[in-house]
Amino acid sequence: MTTTPPPETERRAPTGRSPLQLAALVVGAVFLLVGVLGFVPGITSDYDTMQFAGHESEAMLLGIFQVSILHNIVHLLFGVAGLVLARSASGARAFLVGGGAIYLVLWIYGLLIDHESAANFVPLNTADNWLHFVLGVGMIGLGLVLDRRERTRTATTR
Repeated sequence: MTTTPPPETERRAPTGRSPLQLAALVVGAVFLLVGVLGFVPGITSDYDTMQFAGHESEAMLLGIFQVSILHNIVHLLFGVAGLVLARSASGARAFLVGGGAIYLVLWIYGLLIDHESAANFVPLNTADNWLHFVLGVGMIGLGLVLDRRERTRTATTR
């Protein structure tokens, strides 16, 4: 007895996850990795200057992105959220689109505040700001494009 593979529109990854879920899983894993790396001396330069929060923290992830303990914790929590929400297509979409929107708001916030003021509590620098813009646009784009594909795939298999 031979089995024929499902039509292209029904194929899923070997894990049983849709591309939308895989994207959320990968993005979540990257955030988790970045959160961990923010606590690793050497990968984070000026590690000994790291503060819990605030612009006084001079620690720089990869020598580029200003980080603090709070900043790293946010990355860790965001990563965990991505891993958990990737369990379902709707959760994955919410993580990618909602998380992307949060990063665009953070980008605007970073552009508007004085980086040397108490308002810069995360802390953020110019490199962080533009990374947040790219993350926001990229996550929203992934969420919308892959969700559209998911909906099209589901509609054609009914």
